[in-house]
Amino acid sequence: MHVIVTGGSSGIGLEVARLYAARGARLTLVARGLSRLEAARRELLAMGHVSDAAIRIAAVDVGSDAGLSVAMAAAEAEFGSCDVLIASAGVVEPGLFETLSGEVFAEQVATNLLGVANAVRAVYPGMKARGSGRVMIVSSGAGLIGLYGYTAYCASKSALSGFAEALAMEAAGSGVGISICFPPDTYTPQFERELAKRPREAQALMGKARPWTAKAVAARIVRAVDRGTPRLYFGFSIAALGRFGSLVKPVLYWWYRRKRS
Repeated sequence: MHVIVTGGSSGIGLEVARLYAARGARLTLVARGLSRLEAARRELLAMGHVSDAAIRIAAVDVGSDAGLSVAMAAAEAEFGSCDVLIASAGVVEPGLFETLSGEVFAEQVATNLLGVANAVRAVYPGMKARGSGRVMIVSSGAGLIGLYGYTAYCASKSALSGFAEALAMEAAGSGVGISICFPPDTYTPQFERELAKRPREAQALMGKARPWTAKAVAARIVRAVDRGTPRLYFGFSIAALGRFGSLVKPVLYWWYRRKRS
């Protein structure tokens, strides 16, 4: 089995890779930083479940369609067709909309939305032609509700729902499974950087729930891939937003505005 993980050098992506490594899968890890990818490969090799020959790393920006396409094609040429794609690469830069530069806003859209589309585009036609394969798109709980100071992140992550739903319609009956998940705050290196910039207005709402470990999130993601779960929610509050958002969000927004007044 060949598993490709974007954002595989740390956090949720690396923990997902760790689980597939334990199964003896051939792994391709994609991320921007070569040094972090090399460190991730060393961690996986230290587990003793896979050999160096079964792990590829590709230092490429998922926002670059051409660059990612070349990297994914090379991975499939060496390890065989992609059986499972975990599209988990993402960035977050909190800040009020009027303070975010166009460059910072665009980077989040390019990575979180276009980066997912680019990764899927690289392997989906082959999956469809073979009649098998699984794609798991990693969105965020923030993709289910608008949050103070997260205009770019919420916009990019919420757009993934529409993408996943439309793609699932196109993939119906083809043998290719399309899934999307909505993780909560998760202890990752990026989360630590995000917290330092998170507005207190956002923390008043988001801080009500305890962050999950990347290991726990990854375990549920891999289990959902195994089961073919189309939409995966984490915890009561995110599940409520995902299933009853039209009822839950007005109450949350009322509480938030009342708290600020």
